[in-house]
Amino acid sequence: MSAATGAAGRALLLENIHPSAVEVLERAGYEVHQHPASMSEAELITALPGVTLLGIRSNTSVTSAVIEAAPDLQALGCFCIGTNQVDLAAAATAGIPVFNAPYSNSRSVVELVIGEIIALARRLTEKTQRMHEGIWDKSAKGSHEVRGRTLGIVGYGNIGTQLGTVAESLGMRVVFFDVADRPAHGTVRRLATLEELLNLSDVVSIHVDGRPGNAGMFGDAEFRQMRDGAVFINASRGMVVDDVALREHLLSGHLAGAALDVFPIEPKAQGDEFVSALRGLDNVILTPHVGASTQEAQEEIGEFVAGKLAGFVTDGNTGLCVNLPNAQAPRGDGCRLAVLHDNIPGVLAGMTQLLLGAGLNVSGQVVATRDHLGYGLTDLGERPAGEVIEKIAALDGARVVRLVG
Repeated sequence: MSAATGAAGRALLLENIHPSAVEVLERAGYEVHQHPASMSEAELITALPGVTLLGIRSNTSVTSAVIEAAPDLQALGCFCIGTNQVDLAAAATAGIPVFNAPYSNSRSVVELVIGEIIALARRLTEKTQRMHEGIWDKSAKGSHEVRGRTLGIVGYGNIGTQLGTVAESLGMRVVFFDVADRPAHGTVRRLATLEELLNLSDVVSIHVDGRPGNAGMFGDAEFRQMRDGAVFINASRGMVVDDVALREHLLSGHLAGAALDVFPIEPKAQGDEFVSALRGLDNVILTPHVGASTQEAQEEIGEFVAGKLAGFVTDGNTGLCVNLPNAQAPRGDGCRLAVLHDNIPGVLAGMTQLLLGAGLNVSGQVVATRDHLGYGLTDLGERPAGEVIEKIAALDGARVVRLVG
């Protein structure tokens, strides 16, 4: 149990997060420090004392040990889609909300994949390489239109659905497989099994999340089920694909090409060497995890996630937070009390009795629960005394109690 007073403090942003995030946080009164690369667990443990807000992208892992060593950390932002690089349970236990950008970069990823589908269908990578070598190879052999070909989407979430819509507008037939129950858009068809999708598709594009169960999803067995001359694309998570097995199916001629934007092991910083079994193949497009790296997407992600971080500290709002109950309400006059507690009877009742006993008027309240946790925002007409906050923090089941205004 702990009691804390929310106020602007220090923010640490890693991995070249867009300057729009800096602008949002500085306007909110934060002292912003930037670091161009990711940090190891040991580096984070050293850097985080005194840091109120932490911003990362996909290459920094925030473990339970990091969270335990960061007593001043109030909120964490993943300036990307995924959050599997964070120990969400440990962050929730510590009362640290984790925010991400689930929608801001979807279009950028979709456009990259569409470009790769066309480039691989027309064998543009090979044509370009030969031109740079001074070879004029004007041949239609192996080149195809994408119109009329079948795109199989594995993972039909925000990106998968948008990809299907754009691909249909190009005249492609679109099918998808997803373990979740997701409705099909347009004339897209849902298939019952991954095997059926692999057997039918001229292009297979992966758009799954980073949960542990997805590790190694695509290996030799799955590639064998793909059609001869098919194309494989992965812009989701590097650990999903066995790159060595993919290389063998490309070298054998079974697969016509591939495009990968994510890899099992990625360099930590700009300029570091990239090592992959797929290097050197002229029918493979390799990009350095840039699916979301457009100016438009990064600017929007920076503003969105930074706004969520600052909004939590100043207003206590957890809307779209991935690991705590989602409670959000506009601010009124007076101050706000934010309480994270175990989802057990009596915590809110005990808090209300303490507030009433201190003569404080409750002008508004929003309460939400998620699994074993509850979270409430209580607006008060005036600021409670410190001893009232301490009594609330001492209630059985109370975890974190904060004044946010």
